[in-house]
Amino acid sequence: MFANLQLNPHAAAVLGLTVLALFLFTRDRIPLETSSLFVLAVLAAGFELFPYTHDGATLHAVDFFAGFGHEALVAVTALMVVGHGLSRTGALEPVGRLLGKFWEVSPQLSFLLTLVVGAILSGFVNNVPIVILLLPILTAVSLRTGTPSSRILMPMGFATLIGGMGTTIGTSTNLLVVSVASDMGMEPFTMFEFLAPVVITSTLAIAYLWLVAPHILPDRVSELGDASPRIFSAALSIREGGWADGKNIRECLEKTESEMTVQHLVRADSDYLINPHGNIKLRAGDRLLVRDTPENLKHFEKLLDADLYSKDAKVDAEHPLQAEGQQLAEVIVTQGSPLLNRSLANMRFADRYQLAILALHRAGSRNRKLMSDISNIALQIGDVLLVQGANEKVTELKKEGRILVLDATSNLPHSKKAPMALGILLVVVGVAAVGIMPIAISSVCGVLLLTLTGCLRWKDVGEAINTQIILIVAASLALGVAMLETGAADAIAAVYVNFTADSSVTLQLSGLMLLMAILTNIVSNNAAAVIGTPIAIGIAQQQGLAVEPFVLAVLFGANMSYATPMAYKTNLLVMTVGGYSFNDFLKVGIPLTLIMWGSLSFLVPVFFPV
Repeated sequence: MFANLQLNPHAAAVLGLTVLALFLFTRDRIPLETSSLFVLAVLAAGFELFPYTHDGATLHAVDFFAGFGHEALVAVTALMVVGHGLSRTGALEPVGRLLGKFWEVSPQLSFLLTLVVGAILSGFVNNVPIVILLLPILTAVSLRTGTPSSRILMPMGFATLIGGMGTTIGTSTNLLVVSVASDMGMEPFTMFEFLAPVVITSTLAIAYLWLVAPHILPDRVSELGDASPRIFSAALSIREGGWADGKNIRECLEKTESEMTVQHLVRADSDYLINPHGNIKLRAGDRLLVRDTPENLKHFEKLLDADLYSKDAKVDAEHPLQAEGQQLAEVIVTQGSPLLNRSLANMRFADRYQLAILALHRAGSRNRKLMSDISNIALQIGDVLLVQGANEKVTELKKEGRILVLDATSNLPHSKKAPMALGILLVVVGVAAVGIMPIAISSVCGVLLLTLTGCLRWKDVGEAINTQIILIVAASLALGVAMLETGAADAIAAVYVNFTADSSVTLQLSGLMLLMAILTNIVSNNAAAVIGTPIAIGIAQQQGLAVEPFVLAVLFGANMSYATPMAYKTNLLVMTVGGYSFNDFLKVGIPLTLIMWGSLSFLVPVFFPV
């Protein structure tokens, strides 16, 4: 099988770098941006130091940076911003409210409707804002109807992934595969050209998600919703003759190792609040107003030899601490969130929003961080913060619309610009669908319109652009160019053809799709798509077959990000909110992958004969 395999030194080096890149993309401890930039730098430096010439033409190292201006990357980035505009203005709010009302009538049929609507919307909008729209709605209705959210959130997330497969703009993966194939000479797919097989397959998949998946999933609650610490306001009354009597505030803080934060001081002979500076000397009857967890408050009481009070009642078994007017809420870090890649201390979250941060949960981690640690942790997509504050402060945070808040209500952000944002999306998609201009151009025009009409500020545009996506796409495109120009892609294609020589073309397509499905759950789906596309075209060309079915095998396979939580960012979002484990994704995602793979393996040759 490998006897006739001919690899020049550059092709061998590119294949080695590709294997290394795929390995780096799976390392959680190495940021994807770092791995991507490493691949770009090594490619550029390597081909600059060791030029590659074939048939008199030299592959210039700077060509590897062309991915930053590639049509597909421009379209992906612009559509990210357009999708953020919908989320920011609440343009999809009417859909959310309608779904919420249906849940009160018939939860089972409403669940099906939610899956279908999520799938349809994801064919035209990146599925991240769709999931962000549906998460608070489904969380609220699960509490009202007594349905565990863990039974409905994962199926909803998967339905949006399935729907995104149906159009050329449904996912960044689709855009990349179609654009790379077009660069290699294939006639570009029209927007709805491969919709028919996806609709048939999606019918089977959504039936599985509606009727079977909820019974496979266990009843789980978010790890933040149970025994997380709560913050209470209380007063430490200075006891006559106690340790703190006669001491100044600085000494009291030193006694607690600076863990205690004093908000105000109330003198024994006055009801006025005094700002507590370190030199104020305390006397019997003075009250230090503090906020902390019950455990810490009792600890401070003991250290200072003071009495702990709450609303003029001494705290004891009969008079426990109360948090009246306070509300718990879960804040989720999503793409476009001002929290992403920043620490809470850096953005002064507690001061800005007047909310106390109680706990942090990160998908895949069972360790609950201490409050002192949370403030300096750079937040990632899928992180969930448990916060507590006054009801009106939580409401203000939700109304601002820039941060996703789950608090058992279904209020959604909305602005007067919502119809404008929705209209701009329809124009962007419509213009591309009828062939007036490519999606890369119409989406860039859409971003301009969103900013000119005030639907988005340039700060919002910056938050919507994902550096990770840009670098992984640019690095993948560079690898694809290197594999194509050096002959590495043809070499892999030759190995695949030799390995499957005794198989039918349908089995070859099926095998390629399954390979991509496995790869996309381990590494970035965009990397799998861009690397797989030139290989697929090579397989078809070496056998004199039509390239479209093989390109679709890569496109569909690279979209099957169901079996692991890290396969796609929306998986991480629903993982934390639904309280899922890694095994939950395997139990539901693997059967779903088999359904999609088996049906599409049959349907692709039917609709696109080889």
